[in-house]
Amino acid sequence: MHKSRFSGFIIDCNGDDLDGAAAFWSAALGMPTVASLRPEDRGYVLLDSGERDLDVEVQQVTHASGVHLDIETDAVETEVRRLEGLGASRVRKVRDWYVMQSPTGQRFCVVPARDPGGAGWNEWV
Repeated sequence: MHKSRFSGFIIDCNGDDLDGAAAFWSAALGMPTVASLRPEDRGYVLLDSGERDLDVEVQQVTHASGVHLDIETDAVETEVRRLEGLGASRVRKVRDWYVMQSPTGQRFCVVPARDPGGAGWNEWV
């Protein structure tokens, strides 16, 4: 029997400023960029996920930009303002979190940190 697991994600960016897109996502996620001189990495900027065991890349594409992720925080409004300072914009508030949009068009959410065993966890699993 085979096994599968989530190993990472690719952030597709339609536009000419791959370095700008990578700088935004690097700062937003707290993952420094990793330089690569390999020809097969052209059109990609790799992000260092440290010990999280994730493959995270920003990719330049010709189709529509797309990705969805949640950024979990213990201070939603503070994190939203920080991300706005990096160029993101608020799209709408949903209950106690925000849907936001990156400078390159991807939608993502800023959600409050939850205790996996605590009250309310099942509401958004």
